[in-house]
Amino acid sequence: MAPFDDRERPAEADDGSTDDRSIENRSTDDRSTDDRAATAGAADERTVNAAAARSRRRFLAATGTAGVLALAGCSAEPTGDDDDDEGTVDGPDDDRDDGAGRDGDDDGGGDAPTLTVATYESFVDAPSTSPGEWIREAFAERHGVEIEWAIPSNGVNHYVERRASGAEVEADLFVGLTTDDLVRVDRALDDPLFAADAFVDVEAVDDVREELMFDPRNRAIPYATNYVSLVYDGTATEAPATFEGLLEEEHRGALIAQNPGGSTTGRAFLLHTVHRFGADDFAGEGGDDSDDENDSDGDDDEDDSGGDDGEDGYDYLDFWADLQDNDVRVLGSWNDAYAAWSGGEAPMVVSYSTDQVFAAAEGADLAGHQVRFLDDQAYANPEGAALFADADEPELARELLAFLLEPEVQGEIAERNVQFPATTTADLDDDYAELAQEPAEPVTFTYEELEGSVEGWIEAWERQFAGG
Repeated sequence: MAPFDDRERPAEADDGSTDDRSIENRSTDDRSTDDRAATAGAADERTVNAAAARSRRRFLAATGTAGVLALAGCSAEPTGDDDDDEGTVDGPDDDRDDGAGRDGDDDGGGDAPTLTVATYESFVDAPSTSPGEWIREAFAERHGVEIEWAIPSNGVNHYVERRASGAEVEADLFVGLTTDDLVRVDRALDDPLFAADAFVDVEAVDDVREELMFDPRNRAIPYATNYVSLVYDGTATEAPATFEGLLEEEHRGALIAQNPGGSTTGRAFLLHTVHRFGADDFAGEGGDDSDDENDSDGDDDEDDSGGDDGEDGYDYLDFWADLQDNDVRVLGSWNDAYAAWSGGEAPMVVSYSTDQVFAAAEGADLAGHQVRFLDDQAYANPEGAALFADADEPELARELLAFLLEPEVQGEIAERNVQFPATTTADLDDDYAELAQEPAEPVTFTYEELEGSVEGWIEAWERQFAGG
């Protein structure tokens, strides 16, 4: 079964071949630690640190972190001691094949129950800084439950393939699910992978910011979010205030972005342009908020330069054509783009609004790490936790979600993973809150808006950009 998540493979031209004429270095957006070090080099140590916490989908072959399983390959075969190596768990000291550790009495864990939680690598990869190890220890101390982290090498697709093949999922909770993930999961499967309304009895869910709730069936509950924005070197340029400003001659060749077919960051930026300018099946900010064609008169447009938000047929593809004419560079991954920006190849890069957190930690000049919210907006990418439909420990999973939403834990996750809390009650350090910048107007797409549309938007962009 081929991976259904195009963030995990290079984007392709319309004829199926990789096209390097317009999109440079079309690597996937894994932002792994080794790749960061090799790409960024010792001269720019902040790139390595930045990538460590910002990676939303990074995959490993093995890890030494306590309580972590590394799940290899895309195989939907059950993991364990099968003769076939494909799909086996190749993490250190793993006996998960026969269910060991699920009840705590097969791996030296005494009577402590074990909760298996799937997530992405950067959530657990640095025990001293990532939130995973802190959560594992604090949850065990509070509840007497051992968390076993599972790190599938191809993300949620690992579990999609297991469900499609009829194999056991072998995890209780998935931490790190996005709106786009859910759309893709539902497109790939007829049977549910995650349980609906699984957390209705968790009181802390009421503290989650309403604008971050992205699942209409309440399978995934947000625990954190980040914002994709522009980061620029204020000693070299002054970033424009609007999207249209990027098209001005003074910013020719000044922006580095990422391929939305292979980068989570690039996808978010593309979706922001769809939200701003509209598409054939989405009216955009200047439209009438319907799903009709972009035929809005654009009443009360405040930003009437450039594309006019869908007026006269101008949509996100037109904006990108103009951006391409102004020599935007599109690289394959966030790591590639940020390294190129760090090396001075352009003064602006699509990145995250927490950039000054890393710069301050490295003692860098914050003037070189400025954040710009175009039109006072940034695209929000909330992450949620979802209960697998056939979880062995559903009650323990609910206890963990409630724990993740506690004020102290919300602050720890945000600061250790360099994100923003999902709740209104989070305890966040004042210094962190000052450096991690939030937009006046976060924007994002709902599940219903992405369903049936997001792939078409990306494919249309790829056809146009490769042809340019």
